[in-house]
Amino acid sequence: MDLDLIADQLEQTGYIVLAKPLADELLEGLMQRCEDDGSRRFQTAHVGRGPAKQHIESIRGDVISWMDPEDSIDRDFLEQMEALRLALNSRLFLGMFDYESHYAIYSKGYGYAKHSDVLQGKKNRILTTVLYLNKDWQPENGGELVVYEPSGENELLRVQPTFGTMIIFLSESYPHEVLLSHTTRRSIAGWFRVSGS
Repeated sequence: MDLDLIADQLEQTGYIVLAKPLADELLEGLMQRCEDDGSRRFQTAHVGRGPAKQHIESIRGDVISWMDPEDSIDRDFLEQMEALRLALNSRLFLGMFDYESHYAIYSKGYGYAKHSDVLQGKKNRILTTVLYLNKDWQPENGGELVVYEPSGENELLRVQPTFGTMIIFLSESYPHEVLLSHTTRRSIAGWFRVSGS
């Protein structure tokens, strides 16, 4: 992972799309962990937090499983993200305190409506990361991540959820959505947070 490149791009634009920044062996392991969707690890995703937390399928249709630091593959991924956190704090003075992340699986016909990753009333999530775990993904499969300009009006970029691709962007600055997927779509979503969030 080219930490200098990531820092420079985030400073200039607030986002970066990376083609396979992680080792193939780790990507394969993460993909296998995310294919284990028959297990009880995966739960229906919700929107909101605390008393406002609810399941609204028309807004968000994925199932999720939070990273497990006791699992060796998850731990390897979290160590990579910790190295990124330290490097970006050193270069950009972002004050990021920790990182939370989960596997996400969207079945055919589901997506995630336009939203911001910053929870209402809190400045908590600083940087968003999404890593895609879909081999042989084709454009006709849908499921793209659409990132909008800060106003939320105009499309800024569209990212195909191809295997090993990662996007990192400023959580507060960029509304985004997951377009409806026409086949099963797998990823890891994560957030670097400030202390006290």
